[in-house]
Parts: sequence; C-alpha cells; structure tokens
Amino acid sequence: MEQKAEKLQRPVVATLDEILGVPFKVLDDGFVRVVDYMGSDESIVQAARVSYGKGTKKVNEDRGLIRYLLRHSHTTPFEMCEIKLHLRVPMDCWRQWIRHRMANINEYSTRYSIAVDATQKTPPGEWRQQASDNKQGSEGFMDLPLGMKLSQQEQELQDHARRVYNERVEKGIAREQARKDLPLSTYTEAYWKIDLHNLLHFLVLRMDNHAQFEIRSYANVIGHEIVRRWCPIVWEAFIDYRLRGSTLTRLEIDMIRAIQSGDADQSRALAVKFGLLPPPGQEVKRNREREDLEAKLTLLNIPVPWK
Repeated sequence: MEQKAEKLQRPVVATLDEILGVPFKVLDDGFVRVVDYMGSDESIVQAARVSYGKGTKKVNEDRGLIRYLLRHSHTTPFEMCEIKLHLRVPMDCWRQWIRHRMANINEYSTRYSIAVDATQKTPPGEWRQQASDNKQGSEGFMDLPLGMKLSQQEQELQDHARRVYNERVEKGIAREQARKDLPLSTYTEAYWKIDLHNLLHFLVLRMDNHAQFEIRSYANVIGHEIVRRWCPIVWEAFIDYRLRGSTLTRLEIDMIRAIQSGDADQSRALAVKFGLLPPPGQEVKRNREREDLEAKLTLLNIPVPWK
C-alpha cells in the first residue's frame, strides 16, 4: 500500500522557548539553562496512541492519557521527549550527578582549557552537621562563630589552590597535571542531554529531602523552572504520583489492615512476625523498614500501635 507524505510540524513549546539560553542561578555561582529540546506533552500522547491504536478510546484526553501512562509506569512514550541543558556545577556535586548514566554528556575539559575560575563558597551559617542516624546525610547547622572560622579557612584554601594552579600553568606545566590539586568545590561546566523518562527518575531521587542540599538545589530548579514549563501535564502527574505520592508494599498493606481492625495486640504480633519489632522484652533497635511504615502511617493519619 502506497503511503502518502504527511506534512508534519515540529512540536513547539512557547513557554520553554521564552527561556532558551536564560541561566537560572543555582548556589553562589552555578546555573542551569536550556539549550535545546525535542517534544512536548503532545509528543507523548502521539507516541502512546501509535502503540495502542486510534480505535482505542478508553483514555481519549491528553491529560488523562498522560496521567494513565505515568501512573501505570508505561515509560516508553516519555522517552520521545529530550532536553539539552548547559550546567555550571561544583565538581563534588557533579560526581553525584553523573551517576545517572542514562544521559549524553560533554564536559568542559581542563586538559584542553584553563579550569573555571570559580569555587563554591559556604556562608558561615550553612555548615551542616553530620547526621546521627545517616552516614551519608546531614542535619542541623554548626554554631555561627565556628561557621565563620570554617568559611575563612575555606576561602584561604581555595585561594591558595588557585594560586598554585595558576603558577604551574604559567611555568608551562601541562594543564592535565597542573589541575590535580584543585579543590572539589571548583565549578565545572557541561552539556547534559537526557530523555524525559530518565529526567523524571533523576528528579524523584534528587528532589527528595534526603538528597544532598547542593544537588537538590539544581534538581528543584530543573523541575520547577524547566520541566514545569516544558511538559506541564507530565509535571502535574509527576508531582501527584511520584514526588508527593506513595506506594504500599504487601507487608505494609497487611499491617494497615491489622491496625484498622482495632486489635493493637494483633498489630504488634504481626510487626514482630515481619521483623519490624523484636520479640517482647527485647530492646527495640532501629529498623528502616519500620521507619518507612511509620512515616506512611503518619501521612495517612493512622496511629502507630507500638508508640
């Protein structure tokens, strides 16, 4: 059967076009800006309807279809949208960033060019304490007098490292070697291209309150300033189902049923059976799965029976 040529138009998102090339400031000297993009909410709908055919009209509105796809983890249509961002980010934050491997990256080369002459500075009131219950997290802040001392030390260290680097370069030391003692607070720049499905995965992890403050700051800007403008229907569904939604495991469903029955003893016994609580008389130790359940019970305004 001969196929007739169909005149197509590239999807254009006016609200995103308005901010093309506009840098959104992050931290003290970082930024994120949109360089290019492909696709829109409409592209996702178009891809999905190719999959199940025009004759299927169970979900015939764009918003309803997109929400259905995200709710049921039909991810392929979201991969039809891509975006390319230009970033300036501290190197220690960038190390976390590039663990998200489903993206195309081209980073500023300090072998070829002089390193970016900017480092992230920590204000005296923003030195965080090590979390007592999380080896990779933080909680609370140091006292201001100590913070002032730490910020001064940081400035001196960064200045010294830059002077040493500049002297090496001026004396003809290869840039690839001269750079080796630059601090991780030094900013780097990169182009980062990623599809919408993997971008949403990045955001759900890095916008979480448990994510490190620095990368969370970038994720919040990308989500609220860029994705919200680019694919507003997807963004709404993402907020509802992924970022502010919650799921229940089989164990948690069984526990909630037991709690809702009103039998506190049965609930505690089930918690012991599932390993959430120790047998009666033994010390209650920290249990992450129990803490997750307690957080969900609190969210649902359900009393925790063992507290």
